[in-house]
Amino acid sequence: MDVTPAGTSAEPQLLPEPRRLGVLSRLAPEPMKVVLNWGRRYSLWVFNFGLACCAIEFIAASMARHDFIRLGVIPFAPGPRQADLMIVSGTVTDKMAPAVKRLYEQMPEPKYVISFGACSNCGGPYWDSYSVTKGVDQIIPVDVYVPGCPPRPEALLQGILKLQEKIARESLADRYASDPSTAQLTSGLVKPPPAPGAGA
Repeated sequence: MDVTPAGTSAEPQLLPEPRRLGVLSRLAPEPMKVVLNWGRRYSLWVFNFGLACCAIEFIAASMARHDFIRLGVIPFAPGPRQADLMIVSGTVTDKMAPAVKRLYEQMPEPKYVISFGACSNCGGPYWDSYSVTKGVDQIIPVDVYVPGCPPRPEALLQGILKLQEKIARESLADRYASDPSTAQLTSGLVKPPPAPGAGA
């Protein structure tokens, strides 16, 4: 006795081939992804890159009156390798840009950047200077921009909340969908010295 509904075939329907993603992205159920994003959202270790007067407003946001620790943001990570979030506050000069980029590359994934203040957003009042980078997004990717000159500590709190909303809806599949090539993994790294006796 055939129990298949009218108009349907008895053969099983094959699911589309999954994209090449990480094991967690393919196999983890949706509640697990929510829990992982929740953990990232409320445990942001901050690597403060205070370059000018906006750094004082960052310090004010971490003090008792505003206290962004209550939002799950831990200030003053020991170094870039322990940090999740870089807050660039102040004027980024062309001389300082390589150091900002190098320290950003030392941060482990997933990592986020807040550009805090007009100077780090676009150069601020020094945008026409020969030595000022026209925004930190010229050298590293930025997730949230906080405008102002200088911005109030409340503006930084709002920027942190916006970043946490972005992390909450983040998809690991979208973030890590492409496998890095060997060239990407070795780009910008110092080449090892040649082995003794190799070459001239």
